Amino acid sequence: MKSFLHTVYSWLQKAVVVTAALIAPAGAFAAGPPKQSELSNPVAVVMLVVVFGLLLAIALLANVVIGAAKMYLQRYKDANAGTTTKILSVIVFLTFSTAAIAQDAPAAEPVTLIAGLSQVSFYSLLAVILLELVIMIGLLYNLKLLLAKEAALTAATASSAVEAVAEENSWVKWWDKLNSFRPMKEEAKIDLGHNYDGIRELDNRLPPWWLYGFYVTIVFAGIYLWRYHVTHTAPLSGEEYAIAMQKAEAEKEAYLKKSANNVDENTVVLLTDASAMAAGKNVFATNCAACHLADGGGSVGPNLTDDYWLHGGGVKDIFKTIKYGVPEKGMRSWKDDLSPVQIAQVTSYIKSLRGTKPANPKEPQGSLFEESAPGGAAADSAKPKIAALQ
Repeated sequence: MKSFLHTVYSWLQKAVVVTAALIAPAGAFAAGPPKQSELSNPVAVVMLVVVFGLLLAIALLANVVIGAAKMYLQRYKDANAGTTTKILSVIVFLTFSTAAIAQDAPAAEPVTLIAGLSQVSFYSLLAVILLELVIMIGLLYNLKLLLAKEAALTAATASSAVEAVAEENSWVKWWDKLNSFRPMKEEAKIDLGHNYDGIRELDNRLPPWWLYGFYVTIVFAGIYLWRYHVTHTAPLSGEEYAIAMQKAEAEKEAYLKKSANNVDENTVVLLTDASAMAAGKNVFATNCAACHLADGGGSVGPNLTDDYWLHGGGVKDIFKTIKYGVPEKGMRSWKDDLSPVQIAQVTSYIKSLRGTKPANPKEPQGSLFEESAPGGAAADSAKPKIAALQ
């Protein structure tokens, strides 16, 4: 410590001499040797050492505070560097101004000294020291606040970690209890003594949830057997299929009844049920018998019982002829008088007259018609037969 102070003292003396030599006017040396500067006074040197020591402590403490408050690091560094520069500038200014005042003051004017220093120099150095002490106290206070905040944050983080571990442990305990797991320290009690290449057989119980689920399936199987095979209060799979088919047939019939009026020459099919044939016979007797006779043998219109047809003998051909008619040959259109269902019914009835024996059949007219399939469309063989066309 003594060597450090001695070095600082020597450095300050040299700095003062050099500074005084640089700023002293040239006429001062003409009057004789320069006066000894106040900075060579031991008290002044000690105070300067204190100033620089406090300044160094402030710089170190500021760096600590800046490190604790990382988000303000650059601003604190700049502010600290600026403050240090300003403090040094003030000290140099005060030193040089004091030396200049001491040289310019009249020799005859009495000067009040404090420990060998003028009042201005002494109080200036003392003010700098006090300012540095205030700065250090402020830095220490801020450092204390930062450390308190860091401690609070660390405590909160530790508390959250403890709570998370506790919560995790509670879930682990709940899962172990649900599965009736045995701890590893109790494995010796359930060891069956069988060891296969290092794999030991333990008498672990099945998890309760698995056992209860198995018991539920047994109860369900008993109820199923009693209901389906003993009391027969519910249909089996075959019976369910039959019920579903009956339901489908009923839905199909209802659909056909609703969509019957949508039938046309492209979708018409041969009807074979008795109710449809009866309805078709009634329509034929009311609207067609006048031209084709009641037995279909033909009068004004052609014979409907043979295999020869003027406009095709298929179901779709007959339906089209009845619906649109053939005005140029005296066959009127019935689409405004009969519904599509009635036309389909009378068409199917006319197809049923094929091969019957009318009382006075009219001679064949048109071309021979051969069915490609029962109820199918016309497949005329294009074998014309001479006939008197109406």
